[in-house]
Amino acid sequence: MDFSPIATAHAATTGAGGGTDSMIFQFLPLIFIFAIFYFLLIRPQSKKAKAQRDMVAAISKGDELVTSGGLAGRVMQAGDEYLHLEIAENTVVKIQRSAVSMVLPKGTLKKL
Repeated sequence: MDFSPIATAHAATTGAGGGTDSMIFQFLPLIFIFAIFYFLLIRPQSKKAKAQRDMVAAISKGDELVTSGGLAGRVMQAGDEYLHLEIAENTVVKIQRSAVSMVLPKGTLKKL
């Protein structure tokens, strides 16, 4: 038996049985799990955030909305960062655009 370092090193490389194919198969479950996370968690949440940003950006004078604090009212003046919201007759409050929870259909506040 020859126990030279070259024979031992050769035996170690051939015994691994590896190549680039086995590396791909090792990472395949990890790639699959990432794809599941992307399509089930990340992508829907980013779509929802984009829809919220678009809704807040489209608010204009006369729109009826509800804030995250629960105030419902009609927009009297719309600025870049703030909205003047009439919550009762002759009662106007100033809120941030980011506090808007949802925009109501026109005429909803008259029904209440």
